Amino acid sequence: MGVKVNEKVKGSGEWWIFIDHKGKRKSKKIGRDKRVAQEVAKKIEAKLTLGDMGLGQDEKRVMTFSEYAKDWIELTVPSQCRESTLRDYRGLLKNHVLPVFGGMNVNEINRQMVKDFLMKKTSSGLSGSTVTHIKNTVSGVLNRAIDDETLVVNPAHRLGKKVIPVKSLRIDRKDPLNREELVVLLEAFKGHYPRHYPMALTLARTGMRLGEAIGLQWGDVDFHGRFINIQRGLSRSKIEPTKNGKPRKVDMSLQLTETLHELRQQRRVEAVKKGWGQVPEWVFITSEGTHLDGSHWRNRVFNKALEWAGLRKVNIHSLRHAYASLLIQAGESLAYIRDQLGHHSIKVTVDIYGHLAPEGNKEAVDRLDDDATRRTPDAPGTKKGLTMNG
Repeated sequence: MGVKVNEKVKGSGEWWIFIDHKGKRKSKKIGRDKRVAQEVAKKIEAKLTLGDMGLGQDEKRVMTFSEYAKDWIELTVPSQCRESTLRDYRGLLKNHVLPVFGGMNVNEINRQMVKDFLMKKTSSGLSGSTVTHIKNTVSGVLNRAIDDETLVVNPAHRLGKKVIPVKSLRIDRKDPLNREELVVLLEAFKGHYPRHYPMALTLARTGMRLGEAIGLQWGDVDFHGRFINIQRGLSRSKIEPTKNGKPRKVDMSLQLTETLHELRQQRRVEAVKKGWGQVPEWVFITSEGTHLDGSHWRNRVFNKALEWAGLRKVNIHSLRHAYASLLIQAGESLAYIRDQLGHHSIKVTVDIYGHLAPEGNKEAVDRLDDDATRRTPDAPGTKKGLTMNG
């Protein structure tokens, strides 16, 4: 008996497992990670050894993908995701995944099946992000089989970049409103939608998402520390935790601090006039004192303000992009912008906004040179501009 890990073609970087057991030989491609291949080989060798010793004879029945999916959607997802994400996964399972894999035993599903399935979804016209969510659904269910020790390798892992040709995350350079356009838009809010001006300014000065702004409560606003603690957001008409489930603090500019302080004073007066008894907990409210509806605010307020301002049609997320791009132009670090926007990693920030960052500063790297080799700025590359010999 033998289980070995090796490259089928030397230097290819593709690692295979070669099994020689009871006169039969099999091989299985694992991928480009040698460590993973070695771990799989150990598990296979252990199972073969148990079988030879008569300890693995009463193997349990292999469950179907549908059975694992039921456990995953009822147990795993609710403990790790928001309710809106749970609804999304249910829909993806019902409409896309179960019709293909539902009746199959999980050990019958291989990497090529998953690849072909996803490429067909892409060819059908679904967006890259949707196909990615479908892949994550398949992978999540199969992870249950990994934990159950029915599978050794998840065939939905490491499929390669060409399987789902997702478009670049980078925003179009013309997409964000520039500083002048932002001023014009905020003036339109002041003139035509004064009640909604504080919210528009909040979106423009913090980069928070629309749902996060709607979910703000007065207890989240620290006027002395000049920051807002974002803890929740509106998603599909329901207030839920933030997108990644973690609260974050965003700094408030002086202008925003003053505007929200004035709004707080106005709310107290409004509460007395309308007999509310107390100031509503929500920062941005309807005339009845309830939190706003995102779709209504987007269509009946934001889009109308764009028309009054005479600006091009952009979506409301453009305010978030404008905030980030203006910070970059002001020289702020991508790490700071990542924290303000609530990205889970700086890679996301770089993918979206990296092209807006200023190019390298040659004067900065020149300062690393020895004094004898520095070039004078007036004549780089000429004898006059060189202090070194030669």
